Amino acid sequence: MQLHPTYHAARNPSRAAVIMGGSGRVVTYAALDAASNRFAHLVRARGVEVGDTIAMCLENTADLFTVAWGAQRAGLIYVAVSGRLAAPEIAYILRDSGSRLVIGSDYTAALLDEVGALVPHVAQLRFGGALEAELAAMPETPIADERAGTDMLYSSGTTGTPKGVRLPLPEDPAIGAGNTLVGLANQAFGIGGDAVYLSPAPLYHAAPLRWSMTVHRLGGTVVVMEKFDPEQALALIERHKVTDSQWVPTHFVRMLKLPEDVRARYDTSSLKCAIHAAAPCPVPVKQAMIDWWGPVVREYYAGTEGNGFTYISNDEWLKRPGSVGRALLGTIRICDEAGDEVPVGIEGQVFFEGGSPFTYHNDPDKTRDAMNKHGWTSLGDVGRVDEDGFLFLTDRKSFMIISGGVNIYPQEIENLLVTHPRVADVAVIGAPDADMGERVVAVVQPCDMADAGPELAAELTAWLEPQLARLKLPRQIDFRAELPREPTGKLFKRLLRDEYRARDQASTGAPVA
Repeated sequence: MQLHPTYHAARNPSRAAVIMGGSGRVVTYAALDAASNRFAHLVRARGVEVGDTIAMCLENTADLFTVAWGAQRAGLIYVAVSGRLAAPEIAYILRDSGSRLVIGSDYTAALLDEVGALVPHVAQLRFGGALEAELAAMPETPIADERAGTDMLYSSGTTGTPKGVRLPLPEDPAIGAGNTLVGLANQAFGIGGDAVYLSPAPLYHAAPLRWSMTVHRLGGTVVVMEKFDPEQALALIERHKVTDSQWVPTHFVRMLKLPEDVRARYDTSSLKCAIHAAAPCPVPVKQAMIDWWGPVVREYYAGTEGNGFTYISNDEWLKRPGSVGRALLGTIRICDEAGDEVPVGIEGQVFFEGGSPFTYHNDPDKTRDAMNKHGWTSLGDVGRVDEDGFLFLTDRKSFMIISGGVNIYPQEIENLLVTHPRVADVAVIGAPDADMGERVVAVVQPCDMADAGPELAAELTAWLEPQLARLKLPRQIDFRAELPREPTGKLFKRLLRDEYRARDQASTGAPVA
């Protein structure tokens, strides 16, 4: 079986590869194949060769797939960069990844102008600018040295600096060779060539990008939302008879909060599989989605690193609420602080044995920290397994904040805030949030406690805005005279987090997670 848009373009050229949910723009497989060929020729004309790296800083647009598939068939490493990052953050990723070229658009133009001043050696091309004309001048036929490339996606580190998960080019150079995700799509989720797949999340994230491209490998149609809106998502399911979809728990929460008459207005009966991942889903929320959509809700646990993968079906979850399933890739090992396996039912750090190897680009220390003495690798989560091998996640070892399905690392925010002249100390934690799962809270010790109050909070927020992506900005800034540190300087962040969770429990009556 050949697994690539070029083969579907030959067999079914008029089938929609991409449908943009808001604009209604349709890109057929024939058009996607031609555009990706042109892009492959363009990068060769600019001296970008097999094994080189490029970046794309694009909004949710069909043009993103032109770049991704063009890079894939040109044997490149392609880096998806969020347009919501600040210019210094993007410049860091371009330098760290060794990107030779970044593709932008009118939408990201102002941001990339700032980036260009920071990394002038990285060439830029933009849709809405000169790029269309350059592409139009290129052949629609494949390049002579076609070879499979792969993505390189960034996952923040404990120091707050983003780290790229860099994989080698596929051993099989054929652009239509299969991969692990294609197998999982078929075996676990039943996604095939007749799929109509709704992607409501930003395509610069690992799961939306990789799963959308997997659907393209299989010959299905990807319906992309430019921006998530709960009612529009329901309308798109009905309009396009969506069969498969992927969500984060925040999407579920926002759809469930729609008025009952709005929810009942749309026919979602075409759904065969509604996948969710990226963050723990509250049991009542998932149960409500099953009650609404029926037995189609399925879940997996994995990371950008690709070192392991668990899966749980709808029926399995109903018997074990809160579980994220059993391993389909790798073997789950729950370990103590010494790296030794603990008995069934005991909590410990979650490791995978035998999954795909990975490294963090330019960070051997972080790569080493993700591995224990047995060679098993971990994403830093804590959990337990039951007697049947089902995994339950109970904590995040690094106190990473997950807000709206997006991973936010506190250290990056802390490192900035502590440099402010009026800040003596700071701790950033995730506090419970009914909508986003967690919200970013900064607990600040001011140099002068007399300064504590709304004015200083507003000043700190304004100071952070040009330095951080909006999603990382604290939604709440509190003040106290001293933070809980031991004499060695270690911050007892758990005490702060538990305090805020207890406060939330007292105000809402919800159990402390």
